[in-house]
Amino acid sequence: MGNPAETAAFGQRKEGVGEKFMTFKIVSISNEYATRMRSTMRDDFGRPVIEQTATGYGPCRVSLKLFVPGEDKRLLLTYTPFTADNAFNQPGPIYIHQKEVAQYSDIHRFPSEIKADKVHFPLSLIGYNKAQEMIFSKLVHDADVDELIEQIFDESPSVEFLHARNSEPCCFICTIERAEIN
Repeated sequence: MGNPAETAAFGQRKEGVGEKFMTFKIVSISNEYATRMRSTMRDDFGRPVIEQTATGYGPCRVSLKLFVPGEDKRLLLTYTPFTADNAFNQPGPIYIHQKEVAQYSDIHRFPSEIKADKVHFPLSLIGYNKAQEMIFSKLVHDADVDELIEQIFDESPSVEFLHARNSEPCCFICTIERAEIN
């Protein structure tokens, strides 16, 4: 967090007259990773990246914005958010925009478009420890996902990070890490 403006506003969210400090950050797939996929057209598993017109809402795993079905061009590839090779490593299909897009930047709030669309994005939060072993799972249902993330991190100290997944196809959406407020 070298940016002074980011440091000053770190984790703040206005709620009525008071402020609530969010102790997490949303981590989307990086632009560097997406650029590599677009240039090589091969995923990290050696499989071809498939270009197609969006038939669903996505989201793009870089911008965390929804696709416009029938209009946006997207790339389908196999991705794993894990660095450890263990039984919990879950490679699976994800989509990114075919063109370069801005990486998700409102990192202390869950993406509002996804949060608001519970029909297309019934969410699950999966918790992992430092060894990247699954130790927690929770369906979001009608709960406020930002508040639920806070609650999980507050009540489950062994949860090092979370993955947000679409509960129906179990597709990875983003990583949610603990963030410390200094």
